[in-house]
Amino acid sequence: MTPELIREGIGRERSCAYLPDRLATTRYRFIDHCSAPTYTEMLERGWRRFGCVFFRPACASCGECRSLRVEVEGFRPDRSMRRNLQRNRDLEVLLRPASMTAEHLALYDRYHADMASRKGWGEKAVDPLEYYQSFVEGRQGFGHEMLYVLGDRLLGVALVDVLPAALSAVYCYYDPAERRRGLGVFSVLQHLDLARRRGIPHVYLGYWVRGNPSMRYKSRYRPHAVLHDRPSFDEAPEWIAGE
Repeated sequence: MTPELIREGIGRERSCAYLPDRLATTRYRFIDHCSAPTYTEMLERGWRRFGCVFFRPACASCGECRSLRVEVEGFRPDRSMRRNLQRNRDLEVLLRPASMTAEHLALYDRYHADMASRKGWGEKAVDPLEYYQSFVEGRQGFGHEMLYVLGDRLLGVALVDVLPAALSAVYCYYDPAERRRGLGVFSVLQHLDLARRRGIPHVYLGYWVRGNPSMRYKSRYRPHAVLHDRPSFDEAPEWIAGE
């Protein structure tokens, strides 16, 4: 097995994407050939992954970005979630290693153009190399995608990392013409179902920021816990049950 090669760095201070009135700093770890045990240890301490790049907030004056994970064993979908599953019962869900095709890139562009129009995101056509480096590179044995398919149409893609003791939701995008389906919610429910079937105890949903309305949806998935502070690798992480 090729050994892990780890390099570390810290980014420049910039405007925070979640709380625009604050400044943000990010710590990075660049890991070639990351192993599942190393990745799991990092998830437990609040790190996220895009490609070979792992990152965690390092803001000196703010600790609002807190990792949130759902406790799979106790999760039960509420009425709204059950309606979502019923609404999408005609979809085929395919799980496979993360990949990149022209269909992926076209769908990604349509999704981002819609978000730029509705939510003011910066609109830019995806660079295939950037997509590959973010979602395909560094996948090792854990980087997967869930494809949501209707007939011969690709309606959505969810990038998800599947580890023996953890499942991490990386990114999700979908056809804006199918927004009524609620494919974001559907995707989280598929992650939880996969974790349950495989005996995986936790699904990590990324950062939860109390003051950001766009993050509110994550706390709907119960029971969940949030990570206290930013523990180092020689500290035991403390996960606190959500409200």
